[in-house]
Amino acid sequence: MKRLYLIRHAKSSWKDDSLKDHERPLNQRGLRDAPFMGNLLKEKGVKPDIIISSYAVRALRTAKIIAEAVGYLPDDIEVKKEMYLAGFPVLMNISRHLSDEHEVAFLFGHNPDFTIFANTYSEDYIPNVPTCGIVEIEFDIKSWNDLSADNGQMVSFEFPKKYKNE
Repeated sequence: MKRLYLIRHAKSSWKDDSLKDHERPLNQRGLRDAPFMGNLLKEKGVKPDIIISSYAVRALRTAKIIAEAVGYLPDDIEVKKEMYLAGFPVLMNISRHLSDEHEVAFLFGHNPDFTIFANTYSEDYIPNVPTCGIVEIEFDIKSWNDLSADNGQMVSFEFPKKYKNE
């Protein structure tokens, strides 16, 4: 069995319109939600063997915050530029090329790619993976190379507003 966690970046700031999209930082809500979701994963006993993140500032910052919460060294996060607005085929390719020594992988990135990926494995339609949303998918495989739409099942779908009234 392999487990993949798709984690959308936390809420980002639009305050500085001189920044390019990939340079946008987290806003106050994002800085609050990311540790909350990291602690939720920690409470569930989830610890990744590998974390891969988009190079976008908001995604990488979210990855570092959650990594710290679950006891993963932030400096060990792999950053892949191609994950920035990658598209579903690129995400599948990255997932299929994970080392088989890894049982649990976290991917940090963006919509609409994560919503499309999640809906491939969900029995119920997910209209949107919200900011800092986490989709857990379990694959009945021994090798990541065998990952397909036929051997995965969404196990959980967590997001900050599920736990907070705003």
